[in-house]
Amino acid sequence: MPDSHTPSLSDQMLAAAQAVRAVLAGQSLSDSLARTPPAQRAAAQALSFHAMRRLGLARALQRRLVARAPADPLAHALLLLGLCLMDASLEPAEGRGAHVPAYAPHTVVHQAVDAAARDRRCRPVKGLINAVLRRYARERAQWLAQVADEPEARWNHPAWWVDALREAWPAHWQALLASADIPGPLVLRANARRTTPAQLCERLAAEGIDSRLVGADGLLLPRPRPVHEIPGYAGGLWSVQDLSAQQAARLLPLADGMRVLDACAAPGGKTAHMLERHALRLTAIDSDAQRLARIGQNLDRLGLSGPQAMLRHADAADPAAWWDGQAFDAILADVPCTASGVVRRHPDIRWLRRPEDLPRTAALQARIADALWPLLRTGGHLLYATCSIFPLECEDQVRAFLGRHPDARRLPAPGQILPLPGANGETGDGFFYALIAKHE
Repeated sequence: MPDSHTPSLSDQMLAAAQAVRAVLAGQSLSDSLARTPPAQRAAAQALSFHAMRRLGLARALQRRLVARAPADPLAHALLLLGLCLMDASLEPAEGRGAHVPAYAPHTVVHQAVDAAARDRRCRPVKGLINAVLRRYARERAQWLAQVADEPEARWNHPAWWVDALREAWPAHWQALLASADIPGPLVLRANARRTTPAQLCERLAAEGIDSRLVGADGLLLPRPRPVHEIPGYAGGLWSVQDLSAQQAARLLPLADGMRVLDACAAPGGKTAHMLERHALRLTAIDSDAQRLARIGQNLDRLGLSGPQAMLRHADAADPAAWWDGQAFDAILADVPCTASGVVRRHPDIRWLRRPEDLPRTAALQARIADALWPLLRTGGHLLYATCSIFPLECEDQVRAFLGRHPDARRLPAPGQILPLPGANGETGDGFFYALIAKHE
């Protein structure tokens, strides 16, 4: 039995339903969870993340099991959450996430009804929630068969997203959709100013934490755990950064003393990585003041703050408002995108994006890249990066850029990285890199 300080499952479900409701209203899970009481936040995150990975199926089932969805948004979200959790006991742990227990169907029914009874908005439909979940538990095979041919129910992504991946990656689209529902591994990046990956691995082992070296600077933890449970964070020994994202600081040709621009820099993982490896004169800009502040906090923790790192609240597409006229030796253009490559870490993204977002972000990317190009000295390098797997934001974008700029020459770089299952779990997020040199 939970103690008096542990929220009941019904309390956790109600908090998670509030997060699901926020996504259905067009808000991000991270913003919603930030408003969740601390005692319920971890559980609400686990349950709502699981719901995002099963939302397509739940919505398809709800349309058949209920003639009309509950009018109240929170009650509707609670019903969908209940449907998402009904099958958790039938799924492997890696698919549902380590923090989502395999609840028995009757437990989900009871706790969902109890959650509805605790909220005045949901109370009028607790009978409906009870009836729908019980009916689904009794007739599960029948209802699953009815929705089996619906792309959204089969793949738990919007139909337009499924179509876009099928067109872009005909040999990989099914694997990409399936892998998006498997939570990504926890990867750390050792701070080269304070330790080495091998030393950090030894320290974690001494604390009973299993890890293995990955990439040039990383450690993968087979069992994810909260940051505060991993020694060395407060002391700036490491940062959390995906394996694909860790490539940026090594792909951009850097040397001590260079003048470097990190455009669209927040939350600053790549900024810090570059400063860890080289003594640079680095300017990091971002148009979001709150996210820019996080860069400063991260640099302080890592021991990287100082005159070598200048943070500017600025729009990368409008250099006239902030550039001092001195050319940069290197530019990292980690431009805004749909974030389609990091869906396994942010499963709400698929439900927040719309088809029109693709051409909109592509147009913004082109404006930023064109605006930054004159800021680069002849002989310098620009690394174009996105956490997307849609070609319109990646390969198509770079080809169009090269066509507009005859003084741009593409150099070898990984290109498109797809978040497909890899050996030993060493799978990076979806990313795209193009290294471009400026010649006379």
